[in-house]
Amino acid sequence: MKILIVNGPNLNMLGIRERHLYGDKDYEALCRFIANAAEELGVEADIFQSNYEGAIVDRIQAAYSDGTEGIVINPAAYTHTSVAILDALKAVGLPAVEVHLTDVDAREPFRRVSYAGMACGARFTGLGFDGYRRALKWLSENAKGK
Repeated sequence: MKILIVNGPNLNMLGIRERHLYGDKDYEALCRFIANAAEELGVEADIFQSNYEGAIVDRIQAAYSDGTEGIVINPAAYTHTSVAILDALKAVGLPAVEVHLTDVDAREPFRRVSYAGMACGARFTGLGFDGYRRALKWLSENAKGK
């Protein structure tokens, strides 16, 4: 099973930004974690990160025809603003799971709105890196053959 992992803006700054929220592990550590979790589950992980909304939309659209069978998405700040990402997820119609490293529902009130989440079958927040493992597992159990 091929799963696309989409990471949004500022995730490339892990280990530098707001360490009190995100910890001191960097983005490369997150990518290694995801790759190891995918290997343990017997799925293929294609990891993509961009700070640009259009690039994220383009990558989601490309998933429609590149053999991707599910999407794990951490839209980061675009979670709360991007109808374009929601529409891309809906357009491709692939099973999707939303992930956030922090518990966005316990943060500022504006973070409680998730547009991308409206197209997702599951959501894992506040679990740090492990949210990605759970999302991959959820897809491997719920998206096969769809």
